[in-house]
Amino acid sequence: MLFLDVDGTLIPLGTPTAAQPGMPHGHTPAPALPADAHPLLHKVNPEHGRRLEALPCDLVWATTWMSDANDVLAPLLGLPTLPVVDWPDADEIGPLHWKTRGLVEWAQERPFVWVDDEISHADQQWVSTHHHAPALLHQVDPRGGLTQHDFTVIESWLRRAR
Repeated sequence: MLFLDVDGTLIPLGTPTAAQPGMPHGHTPAPALPADAHPLLHKVNPEHGRRLEALPCDLVWATTWMSDANDVLAPLLGLPTLPVVDWPDADEIGPLHWKTRGLVEWAQERPFVWVDDEISHADQQWVSTHHHAPALLHQVDPRGGLTQHDFTVIESWLRRAR
């Protein structure tokens, strides 16, 4: 299973450049968006949908976008409707990311990948202590979002974990 964040992961937060590192050759720009669309949606790489669907795992939205990810992003990426992690009302205090406990609970001792731009060493340690199946917590650089290198690391880990 792959838990997928949106902001900083699928929507890069940095300034676009003429040739972003890891951008697939022949990148097709996102389709024209309505004027009231999220101001950064034009940064979504529609090729990521094909790449994500090709991964040997189930995809799950793990984002504050909640079901809006299915309404807005899935069509841009050519993805089907995906399950969405329903976040409990909790105020996480300390170095642990507020998503960490919920993702481990959702995984129910199954192997998983968590792709996010806000993963810390504390999250890595907590998951290795409290989750008894393989897990890859993969931090993406929010300035560029997912790159070829990220997909290579994730796919390699998933194939080994099978």
